[in-house]
Amino acid sequence: CRFYQCDFSHCQLQDASFEDCSFIESGAVEGCHFSYADLRDASFKACRLSLANFSGANCFGIEFRECDLKGANFSRARFYNQVSHKMYFCSAYISGCNLAYTNLSGQCLEKCELFENNWSNANLSGASLMGSDLSRGTFSRDCWQQVNLRGCDLTFA
Repeated sequence: CRFYQCDFSHCQLQDASFEDCSFIESGAVEGCHFSYADLRDASFKACRLSLANFSGANCFGIEFRECDLKGANFSRARFYNQVSHKMYFCSAYISGCNLAYTNLSGQCLEKCELFENNWSNANLSGASLMGSDLSRGTFSRDCWQQVNLRGCDLTFA
């Protein structure tokens, strides 16, 4: 399936499943828009999502497996569910993905499955990945600045 120059902003895509789909045309300078979309428990497997805009999207429980997310923007997206003023929990399954140059600054992805990803030049400034599985990941030196990695599994990273 192909979704070129599509605007999914504010769409209800909860529990949606996409497999082997392309959300960007070759040579395009902008991907699809998912701004403020409801992507709770949505699944993307083997999808091309380069330069996609997920700003403000509800990404709680989202699954990205073997996807190309190069340059995707997750500013103001939410991977957590706020239970009370002081209690929240995160849920995301991101594995085998290309996250190079992805903007995940300020994101809370604690205790999530985030293994076997390419994090080269990703913006993780101010992000909390505390307790997450980052094993077998590829990182560039600049990824480590101002990110909370307490309790992470960094085996073979």
